[in-house]
Amino acid sequence: MRKKTAIIGALMSLISIGQTYLIGTSVSLTSATALIISFPRRANAETSIFYFDRAYKKAESGDYYGAISDYNKSIEINPNYFLAYYNLGWIKTILGDYYGAISDLSKSIEINPNDSQAYHNRGVAKEKLKDYEGALKDFKKASLLDPNRYLAWSGIGNMKIKLGDYYGAISAFNRVIELNPRYAKTYYNLGNAKNDLNDHYGAISAYNNAIEINPK
Repeated sequence: MRKKTAIIGALMSLISIGQTYLIGTSVSLTSATALIISFPRRANAETSIFYFDRAYKKAESGDYYGAISDYNKSIEINPNYFLAYYNLGWIKTILGDYYGAISDLSKSIEINPNDSQAYHNRGVAKEKLKDYEGALKDFKKASLLDPNRYLAWSGIGNMKIKLGDYYGAISAFNRVIELNPRYAKTYYNLGNAKNDLNDHYGAISAYNNAIEINPK
């Protein structure tokens, strides 16, 4: 707690020079130690963070609607707080509000266009809406921004299967295996792609690998 308070305090002291700071991010929700600040008034910036942090804890405890309310309040105070939009998109995806998730993630990307995870999450929401072309485009952008993001490559493979490009899917899944050879689900998906190409021995081999990694 002392460390977090010190970080926020140091950031507050730099607001007056008009710079923007990003400290730390997580794969899913992002806490207020990872924050964007561009306010001339210290009190407003701090209040936005307070709402953001409370929203984060509410989301962690499963109070998603309470979290949405607090994130919206944080954004009302700081309209450029892209992490709040990002987290809103994450929560709305969980709640099945995929259109709302896409809207919030698009706003996050508009403000911070180099966030690989935001593109990936928007791709997930588009996939849920069966917008496979749109999802593929977002997964590709995520992999371009972060070539080592294996889940983005997994998304590319899954969308290529949906679109009937089985060879493209196999290529993407092989990339996932290069990055994370212990990700059992990829071998299963690889087996499905090979099965669709009538490569039955290749499919069996991939399924065997999936079972070896996750036998239960």
